[in-house]
Amino acid sequence: MEFHHIPVLFDEVMEWMQLRADGVYADGTLGGGGHSEGILRLSGGTATLYGIDRDEDAIRAAGERLKGYPGFHAIHGNFHDAKALLAAAGAPPLTGALLDLGVSSHQLDEGERGFSYHEDAPLDMRMDRSEGLTAAEYLAQVTPEEFRRILTDYGEEKWAARIAQIFAEKRAQKPIETTADLVAVVDAAIPKAVRRKDDGHPARRTFQAVRIAVNDELAPLEKALRDFVELLAPGGRLLVITFHSLEDRIVKNTFRAMQHPCTCPPKAPICTCGKVPLGKALGGGGAKPSNREVQENVRARSAKLRIFEKNREEGE
Repeated sequence: MEFHHIPVLFDEVMEWMQLRADGVYADGTLGGGGHSEGILRLSGGTATLYGIDRDEDAIRAAGERLKGYPGFHAIHGNFHDAKALLAAAGAPPLTGALLDLGVSSHQLDEGERGFSYHEDAPLDMRMDRSEGLTAAEYLAQVTPEEFRRILTDYGEEKWAARIAQIFAEKRAQKPIETTADLVAVVDAAIPKAVRRKDDGHPARRTFQAVRIAVNDELAPLEKALRDFVELLAPGGRLLVITFHSLEDRIVKNTFRAMQHPCTCPPKAPICTCGKVPLGKALGGGGAKPSNREVQENVRARSAKLRIFEKNREEGE
């Protein structure tokens, strides 16, 4: 199957990235290579770009798509390990970096990956199919109490307790092995009248929670953001696209903490903690897709772009 991914907030990313012909960029979530191709093409085709992805399908597809750009380097790995991956690749300080968080269009559309609640398929959900537990394996061993926690923490699911109860009951009868099995759990737990009023598929929050847990998406995110800022050259920019409030909150709070790191009491006459700002957040509360983009790509509707610019000089 051809790797298909529609890059969201494409124009906004290109504008905020401050493209340069001699720039060095990193795309930590390469996907189908749409954003990366834009960066390489609009910088004149002479920039250097390191594309990182956990999904080997994405690495192969982007490698084919971007083979005409001599400055493109594909790296199979997790952007959480960007410091080690880029050091091994011999990358110099970065002019800019991009993280497009969440699941790609290709992963959603390829039913066999188990990300979509619209397709009946084995529950896999791994972004890197070469390692880790599948969603089915994870659900076979998770306790009902832990399942309730991830539904609450990762899915912000109001019906978490009821879904966890039905999950335990159904799993005792037969393993939860397919996407249809998991959808059936949600359908049995949430009253039909509530499901009809839901803005979107009622299983979407449960699938989001399981996917985040299987891929460990949130716990390492703050450190990864700080690592990328450390990898930037002075004045370099980190752009992050988020799709739900959990990851967006982490990005927003981390950017804020890097801009205002002082831990001294608010009424202290002078700063004694010695912590200096690493840079500043740009773009206010974050750029959002236009109405036209949402109409053309409904998956962009919850996207938000946040930007952090590293200090141009030490102690700036």
